[in-house]
Amino acid sequence: MIEAIGNQYVVARPVYSANAFGEEHKKKQRRHKTFLDHLKQCCSCSTQKAKRIALSSFPIASWLPAYRIKEWLLSDIVSGISTGMVAVLQGLAFALLVTVPPGYGLYAAFFPVIIYFFLGTSRHISVGPFPVLSMMVGAVVVRLTPTADTADPTVSNSSVGNDSALDDHKVMVAATVTILSGIIQMLLGVLKLGFVVIYLSESLISGFTTAAAVHVLVSQLKFMLQLTVPAHTDPFSLFKVLISVFSQIEKTNIADLVTSLVILFVVFVVKEINQRYKAKLPVPIPIELIMTVIATGVSYGFDFKNRFKVAVIGEMKSGFQAITPDAQTLQDTIGDCFGIAVVGFAVAFSVASVYSLKYDYPIDGNQELIALGVSNICGGLFRGFAASTALSRSGVQESTGGKTQIAGLISAIIVLIVILAIGFLLEPLQKSVLAALALGNLKGMLMQFTEIRRLWRKDKYDCIIWIMTFIFAVVLGLGLGLAASVAFQLLTIVFRTQFPKCSMLANVGRSNIYKNRKDYSDIYEPEGVKIFRCPSPLYFANIGFFKRKLIDAVGFSPLRILRKRNKALKKIRKLQKKGLLQVTPKGFICTVDCVKDSDEELDNDKIEELDQPINTTDLPFQIDWNADLPVNIVVPKISLHSLILDFSAVSFLDVSSMRGLKTILQEFIRIQVDVYIVGTDDDFIEKLGRCEFFDDEVKDSIFFLTIHDAVLHILMKKDYSTSKFNPSQEKGAKYDFTVNTNGGLRNRECQVSVETKF
Repeated sequence: MIEAIGNQYVVARPVYSANAFGEEHKKKQRRHKTFLDHLKQCCSCSTQKAKRIALSSFPIASWLPAYRIKEWLLSDIVSGISTGMVAVLQGLAFALLVTVPPGYGLYAAFFPVIIYFFLGTSRHISVGPFPVLSMMVGAVVVRLTPTADTADPTVSNSSVGNDSALDDHKVMVAATVTILSGIIQMLLGVLKLGFVVIYLSESLISGFTTAAAVHVLVSQLKFMLQLTVPAHTDPFSLFKVLISVFSQIEKTNIADLVTSLVILFVVFVVKEINQRYKAKLPVPIPIELIMTVIATGVSYGFDFKNRFKVAVIGEMKSGFQAITPDAQTLQDTIGDCFGIAVVGFAVAFSVASVYSLKYDYPIDGNQELIALGVSNICGGLFRGFAASTALSRSGVQESTGGKTQIAGLISAIIVLIVILAIGFLLEPLQKSVLAALALGNLKGMLMQFTEIRRLWRKDKYDCIIWIMTFIFAVVLGLGLGLAASVAFQLLTIVFRTQFPKCSMLANVGRSNIYKNRKDYSDIYEPEGVKIFRCPSPLYFANIGFFKRKLIDAVGFSPLRILRKRNKALKKIRKLQKKGLLQVTPKGFICTVDCVKDSDEELDNDKIEELDQPINTTDLPFQIDWNADLPVNIVVPKISLHSLILDFSAVSFLDVSSMRGLKTILQEFIRIQVDVYIVGTDDDFIEKLGRCEFFDDEVKDSIFFLTIHDAVLHILMKKDYSTSKFNPSQEKGAKYDFTVNTNGGLRNRECQVSVETKF
């Protein structure tokens, strides 16, 4: 019965153990689906299911018929044009990160957008090159591309004897990696394995992208300074590149340096203006486009290529060319491709989730994997490189009014126009300008350094993950760094569960609420009762730690007490058999002054015998272990008679932890300490039953629904008749009673009433 009285409530119900509750409230018989049931449901076919599969496989069929032409078309066109211009420039710039000619970045900015238009579920992200993925692909390209000093035996000398053949080899490697990454993404989507992204936490992604931004910054120095820097892909490669740069800093091309610094300054200033006045500006100022047009015109008009020997984009091939993946490259890069596939999906899905929450529409993670996978397969087949989404480009598409992927389709048309018609106009553009534009998009990624303090305040583990991910990715490189970061993150999860923050609980405010006794002053604890809370699952790795924390909490080792009592019992039996021991109402009386076993005899006691339950059935008297024992028989006295284990946060336990838990319970029970477990669900108890956990010592009656149920059961069992949990008050008669936690005491037919004040 629940009765509301103002801002209080009164609950009147019996004290429930798990067994008592199960007897009074019968569970419904439910049939759980088997694997065959799920398989039949998966393989069944109906018209509605076929329609649902078709709509989920081609999301465009869901939103395109509902497209509001009058309201959305103009906004999508404006957004598509703006996004397309940004996509062109980012495609050219990020191609430098892949170490392929800039023109191939346009393919990566075109094909994925077209495919995603039909298969994607997000309406606002802009699919295309992403600097982190470009760096990861570039690292693989550098590793598998022969240099002047060392040639790959699988590539003939004639094929790498000139720059053109070397570029073709790099493009082939990048395209092959992209295709394999796309295949992995598509398979993960088809097999409904989109959940793999959960192993990349927000802290890990943030730290990884920040480290990638540092790699991008260092990799672009050679273009900004126009230096010849050898490629490095092994651990510490970032530092080796810096050494190479600074060792030949005197060879810097001043024209490239000045141009890139001016571009960087202007881009940063205008981006700050766009951010600060975004509410007042109708559209963000397209500073990248403006600076590109100016830089291209200046470079062409003043003939920078010949006058200052600057590096320019050069010939821009028009049209499309297909490519055949290299089988050997597929075998050599499967590990790298898996990392690229997972990171690309994680970034795209996180950005898509932001917009789906903002505009209230659903996205499907598995369908996103399929869409990105097919996008990368098609892009790779036409010499593109791995695509995901860039937050800055998606921000442009959304902030300029983009409503649907029609804006993405328009942006792809802009890229197509550049590929087929006007790409040659960009041939005089300096590579240092592209490098500066690439760095201009890193501000948001680098600013994530400021997240460290916020993370530390929120969760120290998340902050440590961020820092270690950043260090791993910077020192080991992006590929190995990602693997090490995921391993470290999983290790922190093991660490958290292996060393949980266990605590002792106490009643707070004379209510049915139990909190950490160290945090509150108005606490009440029944004499001889301790409540111990475990906040994590129990398994083979932490059951030992759980036992140590429990022993520290109660203040003694039950096994040690048990062994001392069994040794003392052995002495008492000898005294009793020899007639040297008399039992009086006041206790034991020994008729000799000193009786002591030899050290050799004590050492011969078998540990197995000392660990057995205490058996006094052969004695004509009972032993009170907390009373005075005969002379020279010393056993530590304990005041604890009941121990409550709060397992409300224990979600599972394995077989090893079951054995350990049973041993702990047996040790306490054998020294006459009653143990109760509270807060577990029915599945927990059923699993223990299936594993033959219960016996004559450890019974299933030790389980109670709540801590308060167990406490009241103990009070009634020990004949306490006060609700204030004050052991100094007189004990009353053995009546069935109701405890009101505001101090009242009523007779109510074994029911317990709890009045809680908020």
